[in-house]
Amino acid sequence: MRSTLCWLAATYVRFIRRTGSWETKGGDHPAHYLTEGKPFIVAFWHQRLLMMPYTWRSVAGDRPFNMLISSHRDGEIISRTIAQFDIKTIAGSTGKGKGGAAALRQILKVLKAGEVVGMTPDGPRGPRMRASDGIIQAARMANVPIFPLTYSASNRKVIGSWDRFILPLPFSRGVFHWGEPIFVDRKLDDAGLEAKRLELENALTALTQSTDVALGLNAIPPAGPDEVPKQKRSAMAAGETGQ
Repeated sequence: MRSTLCWLAATYVRFIRRTGSWETKGGDHPAHYLTEGKPFIVAFWHQRLLMMPYTWRSVAGDRPFNMLISSHRDGEIISRTIAQFDIKTIAGSTGKGKGGAAALRQILKVLKAGEVVGMTPDGPRGPRMRASDGIIQAARMANVPIFPLTYSASNRKVIGSWDRFILPLPFSRGVFHWGEPIFVDRKLDDAGLEAKRLELENALTALTQSTDVALGLNAIPPAGPDEVPKQKRSAMAAGETGQ
């Protein structure tokens, strides 16, 4: 049953790509990094997962791509779906919970080998469009930049899930949109790392919302205060005070 579900999901992604008219914006910079053999991290919100295989291929062709996917049941479905596009999976998350250290070690190993890692800084459970600091720590330790990335489609359905998951519809006009790289200095202190977390969060949200608006769509807002856990609100408030 699960195999059938993954096959259907992959078939739908291919159908959306083939029936739509898609363009890539801002792809020159990551393409240059790839030509030079320089690794980097790709950041995109969890709600934009579905078309990521083609978003990546729009600039990278058949070059290797690794995606960090949580090890829970939904993550397994995602992993088996994207495997049909020759995308490799790193299981776990960069959080402090179970498996976080192992996932981080694997991320650093892959980056050291010159490959690219894709991460959802608000995944796997949110809050929506609020970046965790794990991706910043990974970029700092690996000494690689982070490229914000999004996509949008003129015809879509927004699912009422925690992340407001985007389901593109057939025959859409679509855009794969890359942002400017964000660099994380290895010598940053805690305040500097928090500033970089906010920089990524704001840049990725602005890129995602502007891409939607350019297609005549309503921008999806980040999770509001009532959707953010208390400890996360405290960290966000401390970062905003320190700006």
